Amino acid sequence: MTISQVKYITAFFVVLWNIGQVIGQTTTVSGKVIETETGSPVPFANVVFTGTSDGAITDFDGNFIAKTTKPVDSIEVRYIGFLKKIKPVLRGESQTINFQLEEDVQTLAEVVVYAGENPAFPILRNIKAAKDANDKRALNAYEYESYTKIELDIDNISEKFRNRKLVKKITSVLDSIDQIAGEDGKPILPVFISEAISKFYFRNSPTFRHEHVLKTKIRGVGITDGSTTSQIIGSTLQEYNFYQNWLSIVGKEFVSPIADSWKLYYEYDLDDSLYIGNDYCYQISFFPKNEQDLAFRGTFWVTKEEYALKRIDATVGKSANLNFIEKIKIQQDLIKTDAGPWLPEKSRVLVDISQITGETAGLLAKFYTSTKDYVINQPKESGFYQNPVTMDWDAQEDSEEYWQEHRHDSLTATEENVYQMIDTLRKIPVIRFYSEALKTAVTGYITAGPIDLGPYNTLYGNNDVEGLRLGLAARTNFAFSKKYTLGGFVGYGFGDDRWKYLGYANFILDRDPWTTIRIERQREIEQIWLLNENVGLNSFFYTFSRFGNLEQPFLIEKNRISIQRQMGAGLNQTLEFKQESFDPQFDFTYRENLDDPSQVASRFDITEVTLSTRYARDEIFVVNDNERLSLGTVKWPAITLSYTYGMDGVLGSDLSYHKVKLRFQKKQKMGLFGISNFDLVSGYIFGEVPYPLLFNPIGNETPIYVGFAYNLMQYFEFSSDQYVELRYKHSFEGFLLNKVPLLRKLKWRLVGNANLIYGGMRDANKELIVTSQNNQGEEALPFFTFGDKPYVELGYGIENIFKIFRVDAFHRLTYLDHPNVNKFGLKFSVQVIL
Repeated sequence: MTISQVKYITAFFVVLWNIGQVIGQTTTVSGKVIETETGSPVPFANVVFTGTSDGAITDFDGNFIAKTTKPVDSIEVRYIGFLKKIKPVLRGESQTINFQLEEDVQTLAEVVVYAGENPAFPILRNIKAAKDANDKRALNAYEYESYTKIELDIDNISEKFRNRKLVKKITSVLDSIDQIAGEDGKPILPVFISEAISKFYFRNSPTFRHEHVLKTKIRGVGITDGSTTSQIIGSTLQEYNFYQNWLSIVGKEFVSPIADSWKLYYEYDLDDSLYIGNDYCYQISFFPKNEQDLAFRGTFWVTKEEYALKRIDATVGKSANLNFIEKIKIQQDLIKTDAGPWLPEKSRVLVDISQITGETAGLLAKFYTSTKDYVINQPKESGFYQNPVTMDWDAQEDSEEYWQEHRHDSLTATEENVYQMIDTLRKIPVIRFYSEALKTAVTGYITAGPIDLGPYNTLYGNNDVEGLRLGLAARTNFAFSKKYTLGGFVGYGFGDDRWKYLGYANFILDRDPWTTIRIERQREIEQIWLLNENVGLNSFFYTFSRFGNLEQPFLIEKNRISIQRQMGAGLNQTLEFKQESFDPQFDFTYRENLDDPSQVASRFDITEVTLSTRYARDEIFVVNDNERLSLGTVKWPAITLSYTYGMDGVLGSDLSYHKVKLRFQKKQKMGLFGISNFDLVSGYIFGEVPYPLLFNPIGNETPIYVGFAYNLMQYFEFSSDQYVELRYKHSFEGFLLNKVPLLRKLKWRLVGNANLIYGGMRDANKELIVTSQNNQGEEALPFFTFGDKPYVELGYGIENIFKIFRVDAFHRLTYLDHPNVNKFGLKFSVQVIL
């Protein structure tokens, strides 16, 4: 063998050895994949080494670890709806590489035409058939520990926004935003973050839910660490069940991609089949047939064995008929229980709220929920579910040691920085000032230590009875006492030279069950047609009515004491004792004795006691310091029955009577067809009383639409001692106009109204009235009574005009012979809706 041959053989083996070294080396890449726009994790994305099949799939939090022994020089990430991203790797080394993916706004779902049946359809039919076995609502009961994390961020921070005078004052904080956003991400400004640990309980037949908040940690700009915030950041309001045909999100109804009528709303593609953990799953992508519908696009994974939903990634885009919403994204992992049905293990929701104008910023709302320690089919007694949401009064916990031990997942470095940034923002004087100003605009109160000044609608008024009226109002808050609230107002009319006032004390006797007592004394100018429980003292309609000419005004002096107690789940009772005196400020007389028509009076006193019972089976309440607020019902109606007894001769009372009233209220979700609201009321007044004590429907002579009024009825047009009224409102959402090509881009929505009232008045109550002569010289009542037909008005309109305006057209169908009535009218309103 020659020397040259030896060199060749040696070189050959050196090359082989080097190749072996390279092939034998393992390249390991770990990292996280997030969205560029929002900073949210991208779960279920494919991470592969370029040119190979080696890689990994990101977990629910967007994390991955990928390994290969092949000679590679780059790694890439792919996921439906995002642009592919490639980054270089160091061969044969362990390294950390993070990805930020940009949304592919140009990608549209393609409709694939199959020669036979779409292969996804048999799977969807099996999903529907297996719903009852897999839906968590099939369980008799379940409970678990829940960890909830919420973050609110200002996004779309442009240079123009940064250069605004207010924003420049927080430059030091903004300078650190880019560090949080990362190399490819857009900057965001955190303004709120919270964490909560709670126990969640569910019982079937009858359906009850209960969440007990154990601990919370809250940081927010302009948001106090109040008890209300602590209750609404739990998991109760973050429940999303795709086995339901319709999901309620931000007050809207979205059709589920596995709804019973899935074929009407969605197109599907069977993309893949793969293992997720130990479950072999079908991967199916879906997208709406009509982009304007409230429907999702995305991907879900369903198990081959049970046809159970294992994982879902669903997004609502900006094309949907929503206001101010760029995107809603829901991601969820589910886990099988020992009894069969599946429970959500991890859920993440992102709501991206768009900029209102080019000079403002947007808002990101991020919700994350994790569950563990499941207990199945061990229901509690019904009384346990009495309050849908409760909390420990020492729930607010800032100790980092506690949260390190009890968090289901550790905070990322970015989330730890969020706490620090918010603490810094809260200390900046200009931020504190604008936060308080915003709070005052929303609540009507200015907080000054233990006292809240307001509401501001009591400060000023001007009308023909009082002339110029100035006033001041205040109340104590939670810092003053945790057991009672004192409050009231005082006002002076420079035209009538009289003081008006209200003083009250609310005492909390028990928080579980909620029991309160209220004592109040009031002296005020009122109007007969406004003596209606639908008119709140702080409402815009009531405030507006204090200006101009007052209709049939009177001075009222009232003493009242009421006790309210929660008797059970959804059952509340109120007992009220009231004494009032009515002093008319207009020409008013009534007959005190029908046997002696000449015996008349102009003022009267009453003393009455009222027992009211309200049953709303699934009504959700939260406690705001010393108040309990209703968030409304979910599915069931609210029914209220009240009885009032007017006691003659008690504390100077002049009258004896009985009143009975029954009210039925229901919000009916109708899926594709929108949402209906029913309000049915019936009442009867026994005994003879002056007409200010009868039922006097609220009319509306203004051009403003008023939901609780009859919009083409005149002020004090009718009076009745027996009545039935129905108010029906329907919002079609985008049901009809989404189908009209030229209109659907405007996102207008049709609305409908039907208002009906029928009643009557007994002759005895008519005879109490001292009549006057009309223009024809005939004796006439100061109002009309119902004849053989009801008052009916029908309305239709369009809302969401330029996102905030609403126009309703009303037609009055009956009693058109009354003087000065309008058969047709347009009513306008401004509303902020999604």
